[in-house]
Amino acid sequence: MKVGMLGTGTVGQALGSAFIALGHEVMMGSRAAANENAVAWAGREGERATAGTFTDAAAFGELVVLATRGVENEAVLRLAGPANLTGKVLIDTTNPLDFSQGMPPKLAIGHTDSAGEQVQRLLPAARVVKAFNIVGSGLMFRPDLGGLRGDMFIAGNDDGAKATVRQILDQFGWDTIDLGGIEASRYLEPMCLAWVTHAARTGAWNHAWKLLPAR
Repeated sequence: MKVGMLGTGTVGQALGSAFIALGHEVMMGSRAAANENAVAWAGREGERATAGTFTDAAAFGELVVLATRGVENEAVLRLAGPANLTGKVLIDTTNPLDFSQGMPPKLAIGHTDSAGEQVQRLLPAARVVKAFNIVGSGLMFRPDLGGLRGDMFIAGNDDGAKATVRQILDQFGWDTIDLGGIEASRYLEPMCLAWVTHAARTGAWNHAWKLLPAR
């Protein structure tokens, strides 16, 4: 499968490397094709990894991952080109975090809207699924959680797209909890803040979520 990665930061690199490890081809996109992070990542990952612009990566991918800062989603998606994303599964990993008052961050959007919903409105012809936004990049691919499989919570309007993401999550070492439509991103994005706040208080960044059934 060809994967377009929109973003060159730690999340984009972690997920891009994970898809490469599973045998997929990945193009990492940024504002400029010669972005140093993207070019260096592609050099490390070998022949199945390339770098390009946001537009290039969006057109390249059969599946596309949005891995930029959540407050920049609109600008990035306009550069990617909504037409390049028509009909495609787009995994939205982003959180609209506001660091203007330091740590822990606050949500720039919340309660009655979410970044996930905004992405779907910006891309009405894409099949958006919120996923990977509730843990740090170091845990996204086959995390060591003491013998347990963590739960990745997802949201999206398209059941077929969510089935695709569920298969990806299984390969990445996660069980899936489907919270329903994309509006459930209003709950997933605050889960990121809970994860970050706990990490900031304890100094440990190696925790994940697990929904335990009653017996």
